[in-house]
Amino acid sequence: MSIRPFRDIKRKKTKVISVGKIKIGGDNPISVQSMTNTLTTDVKATIKQIHEIQNEGADLVRVSCPDESSSKALKEIVKHIDIPLIADIHFHFKRAIEAAENGASCLRINPGNIGDKKKINDVLKAAKNNDCSIRIGVNAGSLEKDILEKYKEPCPEALVESALRNIKILEDQDFFNFKISVKSSDVFLSIKAYQQLSRVTDYPLHLGITEAGSFISGSIKSSIGIGTLLLDGIGDTIRISLSDDPVKEVKVGNEILKSLNLKNRGVKIISCPSCARQGFEVIKTVKILEEKLSHIKIPITLSIIGCVVNGPGEAAMTDVGITGGGKGNNMLYLSGIQSEKVITDEIINRVIYEVEKKANELEKN
Repeated sequence: MSIRPFRDIKRKKTKVISVGKIKIGGDNPISVQSMTNTLTTDVKATIKQIHEIQNEGADLVRVSCPDESSSKALKEIVKHIDIPLIADIHFHFKRAIEAAENGASCLRINPGNIGDKKKINDVLKAAKNNDCSIRIGVNAGSLEKDILEKYKEPCPEALVESALRNIKILEDQDFFNFKISVKSSDVFLSIKAYQQLSRVTDYPLHLGITEAGSFISGSIKSSIGIGTLLLDGIGDTIRISLSDDPVKEVKVGNEILKSLNLKNRGVKIISCPSCARQGFEVIKTVKILEEKLSHIKIPITLSIIGCVVNGPGEAAMTDVGITGGGKGNNMLYLSGIQSEKVITDEIINRVIYEVEKKANELEKN
């Protein structure tokens, strides 16, 4: 059972590019990505973290390649993963070539800081020969010197000018399989830059608020910035940048998309903050159910409401629902219809059973 969105988001139609098996842009689903924080040369640890990131629901993963050992380690890493890998490259053109030749599906570079025309041509040749896309990654903290001198400080116009300059570098070499980002740690600067860039280019946009901070502050900043742009129909792939476990970045990214009805994956829990009216411990119950139901990939809505004030109304719009009642007599709802009473001690097990049962039914259909 799905709730009809109050507002349908009309996405801007962008060009479609390929990052390995993932299509980005056009009508393709908005993809979620994260980045490993292991040493890339520690192949075992990097593979383990990539698996964790993918299991949380990431579509793409990025790894840093600061040296030759890292870029060459990709050859072994890609043998053990089933998700397109993006190589993060700064300054040294040889790292980009090595990454493309060793299995990267995309290179995150700034063509403007790679070097002279020949070096750029060598990178693009390697990308073409290895079916490797590119992300032009413009960042407020690393703008070209002349652009920074022109605008005196990072501003939307400066980020967009840098992006357009780098776009032209690639287009002049007949390379078009790329996406673009114009990131800043400032929410307002990022929003304005992406809005301006979206008006002057049709290439797919990678959204993010860079260096957003710790889990709570970074999640809030990212939700405001990325959410605002997505509501305007801007954005084709997203990354949440947190000083935390990259698995949490994926979780937040998917929750942003689910909140805007842009992605249906897993259990969407509607729950109350709890108060003195609650018939059972809502907060504890929700935390346990989030963990116990994390393996569900089929989109299912679940309402966990502590009392009858809003409980029946919310349950009427979800696949499975529990509403708290007096003396431990809580009501179970299935497909929006009252089913039977469930005692408090049985809530968690019964909800898990009903959600898994619903998931199996939907998967068969």
